[in-house]
Amino acid sequence: MIHIVFNESEIDLMKQVLELDETLAGDVLQIKDDFAVGPLADIDTEEGWQARVEWWRSLLQGSPYKETLAGSFDDRLTVKEIKDRLNASPDEQVWIWMGQNQHDVCGYYWLLSQFKDYAGRIMSLYMNNLPFINEKGQIFYPSWLHEIQPKEFLKAKKLARPVTTSEFEVDPDEWKKICDENAVVRILEGGKKIASKDETFYDNEIVKNVTQEWQKATRVLTNTLHRMKIKTGDVFIMWRLKALIAGGKVEPMGDVSKGWKEFDVKLAGTKQSAASAEEAAAV
Repeated sequence: MIHIVFNESEIDLMKQVLELDETLAGDVLQIKDDFAVGPLADIDTEEGWQARVEWWRSLLQGSPYKETLAGSFDDRLTVKEIKDRLNASPDEQVWIWMGQNQHDVCGYYWLLSQFKDYAGRIMSLYMNNLPFINEKGQIFYPSWLHEIQPKEFLKAKKLARPVTTSEFEVDPDEWKKICDENAVVRILEGGKKIASKDETFYDNEIVKNVTQEWQKATRVLTNTLHRMKIKTGDVFIMWRLKALIAGGKVEPMGDVSKGWKEFDVKLAGTKQSAASAEEAAAV
C-alpha cells in the first residue's frame, strides 16, 4: 500500500496513523509541488515543466529555501516510482489522502491524470465537509489533514474508495481545462471545483497586514499567513509583497533583493518618526 499526501507535515502524521492500524501498513510518499499556484501551460511536456521550474526558481531568490528546494525534487520521478511498484505487484494499491483545500485538490488532479491505466487500484480519501473531533473534544470541519488527530484517521479510512471510471474520465478533463486557463492562482470553491484567479488575488490580504509604521517584512508575512482564510505558501506571499513594493503600494527600508529578514515595510505615503523607524529596525 502506498499512501500519498501533499504536505511535508503530513508525512510524520501519516506514519503515526499507520502505527495505530497495521492494516494500513505501507510507505508514505509526498507530492511536493504546490499546483495551486504558478504556470501550468503544457505541463505534461518537458518545455512546460521546465517553465514551471524556472518560475519557482525566480520566486525562491532570496528565500530561506533557495539552496534546499530549487530544483531539488521532481514529482514526475515520484509518479514513475509509484507506477513501477504498481507494475511489479498486481496487489499494490495507492491511497490518495486529501484535505478540503486547493493545494491538495490540485495535486490530486495532476496525479490522477497519470494513472488511468490503474483503475481499481487508486483509492481516494477526500475529507470534504466531514466532521472530526479536535483535541478539546469539539466537533470541527478541517481544511487540512494536519488539523486532524492521528486517531481520528482510523474512522477516516472507512472513506477509502476506488476512483471511479467516470472520475478517471472527468477529472483529467477538468485538470486540462485548469491548465489551459493557466492562471497564476487557483482556489477551491467547494467539492473539487477549482476556480482560476489573477496573481493579485492575495494582495489585499497582504496589504491588510502592512501598517503605517515600519515592521519587519517577515512579520507581515507571518501575520498574513496566520490570518488569511484561503491559505497559500510563504514563498508566494513574499513574492507578492515584493510586487506590491515594486508597484509603489508598499514602501521598503533595506535591501529587498537580499534575504527576507533584510528589509522592513510600511504602507506607501505614510510618515513615521526616525526614532520609531530605528526602533522597528532593531526588533
